[in-house]
Amino acid sequence: MLTTTLLAVALAAEPAAAPPPRPHLLVLGVFHFANPGRDMFNLAVDDVLAPRRQQEMAEVVEVLKAFRPTRIAVEAPLGSARVAEEYAAVRAGRRPLGRNEVEQLGYRLARELGHPAVHPVDVEGEFPFEPVADFAKRAGREAELEAILASIPVELRRVEGALQKGTLLDALRVVNSEELVRRDRERQVALARFAGGGAYPGPDLAAAWYRRNARIYANLRALATSPQDRILVIYGSGHLHWLQQLATDGGDVVLERLEEYAARRPAR
Repeated sequence: MLTTTLLAVALAAEPAAAPPPRPHLLVLGVFHFANPGRDMFNLAVDDVLAPRRQQEMAEVVEVLKAFRPTRIAVEAPLGSARVAEEYAAVRAGRRPLGRNEVEQLGYRLARELGHPAVHPVDVEGEFPFEPVADFAKRAGREAELEAILASIPVELRRVEGALQKGTLLDALRVVNSEELVRRDRERQVALARFAGGGAYPGPDLAAAWYRRNARIYANLRALATSPQDRILVIYGSGHLHWLQQLATDGGDVVLERLEEYAARRPAR
């Protein structure tokens, strides 16, 4: 008994081994700056090339610099020659930055940090929402589906309010807030409940969305070839939950968040 006690005391006195170094990842959820209207619900965005917004864009870039990214990944097709060509032209001063978030944040930040490349990691996937809507109609659950989706425009108006009354950084802080990420996760789970009678449109939608994000994450994780790598990925906010969750569940990267860096900025 005494030997066991002494061993326990000795083990407790030993300093805990430092965890091995791991790559760091920051997932920046964004809305579409160029407002292409490709999503089910779209945010009203004013001209990000206007002088005021360009000053605010510079502020966002300074916040992201504090993360010290070694690689920057963007929402563009994996292996995209267009991204390589555009970024090379931007870096050489032969091409102005366009309105979209890939260029305004991804290309701009990479150029200012002297990165030789920007890394596209996107994988196309299906989003089979129509079978869910058809099932809801047949099952008399249209009101339930509408109630689930009704929260999306409310959240968009909140982001628009932050954009109109504040700055781009203010709006991005709302987009990346734990509250909005949690609500998006809850919607995904709620949609997965649309099933019955041998039909599974809700689970199929959830599976398709997970598959796309798992593939994106695989491309993203492959960029970290060293424990010293710090990967910033700029992506549509609908991907935030799964990209962050996959990073957390994997346990082999350190997940960081925008708020950790945005909160350090002095109040305007």
